[in-house]
Amino acid sequence: MAQLRIALAQMNSTVGDLAGNAESIRRYAAEARQAGAHLLAVPEMALTGYPVEDLALRGSFVQASRAALADLARALDAAGCGDLPVVVGYLDHGSAPAEPGPPKAAVSAPPKSRPQDAAAVLFRGGVLISSAKHHLPNYGVFDEYRYFASGNVLPVVRVRGVDVAIAICEDLWQDGGPVAACAEAGAGLLLSINASPYELNKDDVRYALLQCRAREAGCALAYVNMVGGQDELVFDGDSMVVDADGGLLARAGQFTEELVLVDLDLPAAAGAAEPGSVTDQPASNGMTIRRVPATVEAAEPYPAVPGVITPRVDDRAEVYAALVTGLRDYVRKNGFRTVVFGLSGGIDSALTAVISCDAIGPDNVYGVSLPSRYSSEHSKDDAAQLARNTGMHYEVLPIGNMVEAYLKTLADLGAPLTGVADENLQARVRGTALMALSNQRGHLVLAPGNKSELAVGYSTIYDAGSIGGYAPIKDVAKTLVWELARWRNAHALELGLTPPIPVNSIEKPPSAELRPDQKDSDSLPDYELLDQILDLYVEGDQGMAAIIERGFDPALVRRILGLIDRAEYKRRQFPPGTKISVKAFGRDRRLPITNRWQEG
Repeated sequence: MAQLRIALAQMNSTVGDLAGNAESIRRYAAEARQAGAHLLAVPEMALTGYPVEDLALRGSFVQASRAALADLARALDAAGCGDLPVVVGYLDHGSAPAEPGPPKAAVSAPPKSRPQDAAAVLFRGGVLISSAKHHLPNYGVFDEYRYFASGNVLPVVRVRGVDVAIAICEDLWQDGGPVAACAEAGAGLLLSINASPYELNKDDVRYALLQCRAREAGCALAYVNMVGGQDELVFDGDSMVVDADGGLLARAGQFTEELVLVDLDLPAAAGAAEPGSVTDQPASNGMTIRRVPATVEAAEPYPAVPGVITPRVDDRAEVYAALVTGLRDYVRKNGFRTVVFGLSGGIDSALTAVISCDAIGPDNVYGVSLPSRYSSEHSKDDAAQLARNTGMHYEVLPIGNMVEAYLKTLADLGAPLTGVADENLQARVRGTALMALSNQRGHLVLAPGNKSELAVGYSTIYDAGSIGGYAPIKDVAKTLVWELARWRNAHALELGLTPPIPVNSIEKPPSAELRPDQKDSDSLPDYELLDQILDLYVEGDQGMAAIIERGFDPALVRRILGLIDRAEYKRRQFPPGTKISVKAFGRDRRLPITNRWQEG
């Protein structure tokens, strides 16, 4: 057996920030070297950020990634980290032929080449070996067939007398490929670099997957994952190391940037390895096992430090942390400092407010009460109380005069507004006022709309609930909104703090307050019932007949599904928001707006 101390950098990259991401990698390398690590790994495409989407199709960006990788290798060597092998995810280009058909103007990659999602081992100032992801995901939020050429090489690097095989993210999720080749290679460790987005309960699935793949590969498995937010996606970290039998040896925190150090006792590599040599071995599945040596000699025996296994948080705390992380990084990475939104006293804006305060600090959060003639006193009081509880900024901007001016102008033109048009005008004036404040003061406007209302189109397009640059609870069903609000208040009590959300905001019947005594229940079924149907239809992709078979009222199911289908055009215009579910609107669920197919 040989000892190996590995370091896994659970880092937060920003797409396109090659210099900033490289600097983060340098800092982690210095920390890992100081801690006596023999090998450092950073996440998939950590150098470029992930996902790069159509940036991958720009030859200039691919070349910049390759140049940044070479610069990083030299910088690590100059900083005294040259003898520490560092596994880095980056964007490369391969030699796969371009797709048939006429050339595409948007594709400026080198001729007869396609981009690759790649991993490189940096060592002594250069690239020791590089390889590309073999399995390319093309489901859910992933569209990698559009961008990348698949790789067919499993790199096996000898580090301190141990053969370490390297795979990239999806290569673990699919059968065969690198995992099968790793078993044939007889590696002592399978190292997987990842940019695996968060969704509720994925940590349990991920752990079971690693256990399975370790047994298949016949060796220990180290998994390093990205953290942080990138547009709609949020990455939860949760990096892990398991032994050859699937036993958990170490586990990082969720949504935390950290360096994980793990001491492993691993099988010593068989056979000699000459410095500078490269040996290819065909695998039975058509892959090529490519062996290169880095640090050949085994480490001198040293006292090992047990790996740390960070406890998991409960589901509500996990979802809340994802929402905070997603908003924080969207604000920070896009150059904003402050946010503004309509603070109505209702539960959606209340949850948006506390997420914002936890993400960027109450001094940077601005809530605006925009009362109309139908706004209740308790709603205005609840909004003011929440602002006092959190310490966020709060102001009142009555919209009555603005609404009357609109109504008079339209009436004078011979188009007086009545009924729903009159009600919706109030909501749209609120949206216009918030955008004006954003334009004047530089705030990012947040849309407090939730998934349930977005699903059935229960919102006024361009109103205060749907307008803006980001929607923190876009993927949060209404029932979950209430659960998170109660959890956040309970968490505050556990810490000896004042619960931020007024009880009345949680317990009162939800209402848009666009007419006297209006309630959501006037137009929609109870949210407990609605969310069950939404879960089956949206996330489960079940049809009307299958949903009715579960015991739901046929007329209600038909009505709800019709509302969902007709609201697609509204969803297309909704701001991006943090994905927490298996199927979020937008990247996950893409349906035509013009569509005459109806269930039933």
